[in-house]
Amino acid sequence: MPERVWSVAVVGPGWVAGAYLDVFRKRDDVRVTHVVGSTVAGARAFVEANRLDCAVHDKLDEALADQSLDIVGIFTPHHLHAPQAIAAARAGKHLIVEKPLCLTLADLRAMRAAAKDAGVKSISGFVLRWNPLLNIIRQNITAGTLGDVIFAEVDYLHGLVGKPYTKPWHCSRQTGGTSLLLGGCHAVDAIRYLVGQPVVEVSAVSTGRTGVLEYPSTEIALLKFADGSAGKVSCCLECNMPYVFNVEVFGTKGCFRNNQFAGELFKGQTGFASFPTIMPDSADVTHHPFAGEVALFIDGLNADRRPLPDIEDAAETIEICLAAEMSARQGRPVALPLA
Repeated sequence: MPERVWSVAVVGPGWVAGAYLDVFRKRDDVRVTHVVGSTVAGARAFVEANRLDCAVHDKLDEALADQSLDIVGIFTPHHLHAPQAIAAARAGKHLIVEKPLCLTLADLRAMRAAAKDAGVKSISGFVLRWNPLLNIIRQNITAGTLGDVIFAEVDYLHGLVGKPYTKPWHCSRQTGGTSLLLGGCHAVDAIRYLVGQPVVEVSAVSTGRTGVLEYPSTEIALLKFADGSAGKVSCCLECNMPYVFNVEVFGTKGCFRNNQFAGELFKGQTGFASFPTIMPDSADVTHHPFAGEVALFIDGLNADRRPLPDIEDAAETIEICLAAEMSARQGRPVALPLA
């Protein structure tokens, strides 16, 4: 039996919440005690469909009033993340916040302050940090197999526009954000995780073609890292192609192009060699490694250890996304951290 069972409120009972729920139900140290939806009927339908035995609400405050509640999982549309996370933190609840954390710099600062002031632990849903390919590349970077990193590139190419699963709130700047905030933030966080250095400057351009989105569907950002290495992140949401998440890292001793490696690791190697692994090549949330994220978070709670990426760490990813939009709009490089 576990030393402690953590009580969780699921806020935003939808597709992503269902993926987290699958993980929660496989653990004997987590129990869902509340589901909060935009309507009681919607919350109850989720509970009944998943055969849960818990309270249902249409107001977060009702769940937060439960003194025995430990964790609030926020899986709502993006514009709701900040007010819900701030309310939960002020109520002393630990936080799981799906990506992106929020859509504005003001909300980002308020979330960071609320979590810090309350002393609660948090984790952000950048699940690709538990993807095997990214971890293989990261391990080789830290081991020095690639030498000094010169340049890294991560691309999030997802033909979201016109797909059946595209929601109206995806298309609005107020509720969806930008192309980087909506989906490309996975690529931004991945390049941060791989290079392991702070980004000090962002230069970006943006464009769009269909007019379906209230913001440019495509953003391309050049990143300057503190150690002098360079990066590029691209995101396109209206390309007519299968989902692609491209990862490339080029170093003085070796290079990765997705699951291909070339370099000095094997004597006599003359070109790229491929190795089998699990690729970050699906936009289906059921394919994402939520189990690793939840395990790290619960371990952090049990051991009173900081889980990463928490709100403070993930804030750097969001600042890069916001800086890219500023740079593209103003036509100039933007320094980080944002003033």
